[in-house]
Amino acid sequence: MRGGEASFGDDNSGPRSHWTFLTNHTHVLLCITRDPTIRLRDVATMVGITERAAQSIVADLVGEGYLTRSRVGRRNVYDVHVDTPMRASDNGALTVGGLLDYLQSHGRLIDFATSR
Repeated sequence: MRGGEASFGDDNSGPRSHWTFLTNHTHVLLCITRDPTIRLRDVATMVGITERAAQSIVADLVGEGYLTRSRVGRRNVYDVHVDTPMRASDNGALTVGGLLDYLQSHGRLIDFATSR
């Protein structure tokens, strides 16, 4: 162990910061799945990130083929590509749609914004 690093069991830092198993990318995708016309300002508020971070995450998701973004009037409308395989290679045939279906079927998991 290097100087200044805490080992796994050390508890001298007080309460830990809030963290979740789901990434901000997953939270953003859940918000967009619930409302494909949602403003990124609202996504950022719900997820607890900056608007710029939400924009960056959406750009990642569009770039990787998980979302398509189109303009309708003055608003963006998002289309989630539910048949797109998950990025990690160790989860077999799991698709983004499969994950979103699971998370949405367990209401308490998708309602993350109310507990932040």
